[in-house]
Amino acid sequence: MTERALRLLRQDPRLAELAAFPFAFDLSRADHVEEVRLASGGPLEPIAGDDSGGTYFVCGDGSVLYADSEGSAGTIGDSVDEALEILVGLPGWQDYVRLSPTDGETRILAEIADTEGDFREDCVPDLDARRAELRAALGLPERSPVQLVARLHAALLRTEPDHLLLNAVEHLAYKRLDPHPRPPLWEQVLAKGRTDLALLRTGDRAVWDGVAGDRPRRVAVLRAAQYDRRNTDRALLRHLLKHEADAPMSDELRLAVVLVGLHGLADDLPLLREVHETTYDTWCGLAGLPEEAGQLQEWARSFDDSNYGVDPGDEPESTWLELAREQGMVEAARTYLIRELDDTGPDVAQLAVLRDELTLLGDYTQAIRAQRLHRSLQDTDEGRAAADARLAELERRAVEAAAAES
Repeated sequence: MTERALRLLRQDPRLAELAAFPFAFDLSRADHVEEVRLASGGPLEPIAGDDSGGTYFVCGDGSVLYADSEGSAGTIGDSVDEALEILVGLPGWQDYVRLSPTDGETRILAEIADTEGDFREDCVPDLDARRAELRAALGLPERSPVQLVARLHAALLRTEPDHLLLNAVEHLAYKRLDPHPRPPLWEQVLAKGRTDLALLRTGDRAVWDGVAGDRPRRVAVLRAAQYDRRNTDRALLRHLLKHEADAPMSDELRLAVVLVGLHGLADDLPLLREVHETTYDTWCGLAGLPEEAGQLQEWARSFDDSNYGVDPGDEPESTWLELAREQGMVEAARTYLIRELDDTGPDVAQLAVLRDELTLLGDYTQAIRAQRLHRSLQDTDEGRAAADARLAELERRAVEAAAAES
C-alpha cells in the first residue's frame, strides 16, 4: 500500500512542487542514471530524484534507499514517511551523513545552522515557512534537528546487508554513502551466539534443550563460548557436546571437546573418550586424546593453542562465512564477499576463494564475475583452458538456477 505522504504528493501538484524545491524530492526525476538492482534480488522501485542525479528507491520492506550519481548509496529511512521527515527537516541532509549522535548537540546544531543559513541567503529565504507548510500538509511530526540526525545515522547503518545496491551490468557494489565503521563479519555472526550463551547461563534447562537441539544455534554458542570462557560453563558445555556428538565430525565438535577438556576433570574423560571413539572421523579428528585424566588438561591446552584461541579476529574468514550460511545470514555473507571482490586486485588465489564462497551461497552472477577475473590472470594455455571450463560450469549452473526459480 502506498504510504500516506507519498500518496498526497502524487495527488497534489502544489505539494509535489514544494517537495521538489527546496527539499529535493522530485517525483518527475525517478529515472536513475544507470540500471541498478539489490544484491539480494529484492524489489526496488524508483519513486523520486533530485537535481544532482540522485534517486530515491523503495525497497521490498518499505525502506527508502538513496543512490547518488557518483556510485554511492545508503538507506535514509525505514519508510517513505520517515525519509520525508529527514528530507524536510534536514534539507542539507547529504552534508550530515558523516555526523553521528556522538558528535554532540552543539556541533550538530552548528553545522545545520551554517548550511541552512547559506541556503536561506542564496535561494530560499522563506525556508522555514515552506518547511512548516509541507510538514503540516503531509502530517509529518516536527522533530528536532538532533533527533533527525540520529535517525539518519541509524538508517544509514541499516543499509547493509539487505539493501546493498549493485550496478546491474557490471555487478559492482555502490560505495557507502557515509564513512561510519561497520562491525566485522565475525561480530555479526557471533551476535546470536552471544545472546544464546547469556540465556544458557541463566540455567533454564528448557532453554538448554532448545538451543542444544538446534544445530545452527548450538555451533554459534560454542563459538561464543570459545571467546568468552568461564569456569562456571562446564555443565552447559557438556550438554552442548552431547548434542554435537550426534552430528558428523566438525570443527565445532572438536571445539566442544577442547572446551570441556580444559577443565581437566576426571569425570569428563569417559564422555570425551566416548565421543572420540564414535566413528573413524572422530577418532582421527580428536587424535591423541589421553587415556589418563591427569593428561587431559595439557592435551586440551595444546589442541587449543594450535587450533583455537580467544580472539575472533584471528579466525579465518571462512569460519565466519560458513557459520553465516548455517545461521541463514546469507545477505551478510554476500555483502562481505561482494565488497571483498570489488576490492581484490590481481590475486589469483583470493579470486578463487571468493568464487568458491559465492558459489556456495548460490550467487552465480558474482561467482562468474570472480571467475572471469581469475581467468584473465592465467598466463598459460593449460591455465586458461581450466579457467574456461570452470567458467562454463558456473554459467551452466546459473542458467539451471534461473530456470528453477522461474
